[in-house]
Amino acid sequence: MRNNQFYYLVLFVLVIVDAWLLAHPNLIGQISIFWYDHDYLETLPKAMATVAVTVLVALLLSFLISRALSGTLAAVLAVTLFVVCLFAIFQTYTRFSTGTYQLMGSGFKTGAVLLPVILAIIFGKTSYDVLTTKKPQKRR
Repeated sequence: MRNNQFYYLVLFVLVIVDAWLLAHPNLIGQISIFWYDHDYLETLPKAMATVAVTVLVALLLSFLISRALSGTLAAVLAVTLFVVCLFAIFQTYTRFSTGTYQLMGSGFKTGAVLLPVILAIIFGKTSYDVLTTKKPQKRR
């Protein structure tokens, strides 16, 4: 039980840090957010809601995977989502390291990469839990 409390506390802190980083880009980042109409990142409350809803959906999805699905299907789905998150980390990092995105400020870039990292943590834990939990077998 204590392990889960620490896990959710870390997720809570990461959500707050990520929202703060995304809500505070440099001047070029602020112009980009305005120009591309990313109004969900304009202020800290909007960024907090965006990140929190994304993380809550991922937590709900991981809960459904671990509780409602059978062993093999749950493992395949959890590992697939984890691999997709790892690919999203790589893609986000490369996108924000080149072109005009690299001018948005290091804090904003860190916040952009941190969101898929948070999702990878969630689905990685789900994958680990599903793969290591042994379901009781039915007697014949």
